[in-house]
Amino acid sequence: MTASTQIVVLNTLENEGKELAAEYKTRTAKADRIMFNFKRDTASDGFDTRLGKLMQSLRLEGGQRISSDRLRDCGIASIPKQRRSDAEWYVNTKAEADAFNKKAKKGFKNLSALRKAMAEAAKADEPKQPTESTNSDDKSDVGPTDNVVEVAERLTAEEIGIQLVEMCKENKRNLADVLALFMVPKAEYAELPNNKKAVA
Repeated sequence: MTASTQIVVLNTLENEGKELAAEYKTRTAKADRIMFNFKRDTASDGFDTRLGKLMQSLRLEGGQRISSDRLRDCGIASIPKQRRSDAEWYVNTKAEADAFNKKAKKGFKNLSALRKAMAEAAKADEPKQPTESTNSDDKSDVGPTDNVVEVAERLTAEEIGIQLVEMCKENKRNLADVLALFMVPKAEYAELPNNKKAVA
């Protein structure tokens, strides 16, 4: 008895799918495609609502992905994937989608536009990640600080000299040539734009 009930359910899904596919084919055959009506299609017995419920039922049969064979068995493989996806999304979020659509100035004419607008609104409502603070008064007592100057220890003149010698060796440069670039009399050094504070 249980097996026959399951067959009836499968046949019901297949019959529903074939009816939806035939309706979709009729609608798209019309040159002007006036037969697509958002309000009617999202009604409780509308095309998109029925398609979304069918997609939900098929998804419950076997996990996250509905096989192509199963879509063909139900006759809805000819309905574009985007339309099937939007219809399922609509049925899953019907209350929120209808409320969002009512708040919209003009309302939406298709599910794809409604879905996209809701996704953008949800993204805009998400709290933004904190950015680096430029205010020096904002300091955290916990965890590492982003200010590298505060974390790094100050080097002595001897340590800077040792690093300079090592860098010259690594880059195969003559230390005397490098030092000659920086040998400026103290009076001239004080006048350089970046060094006025250091000498003063």
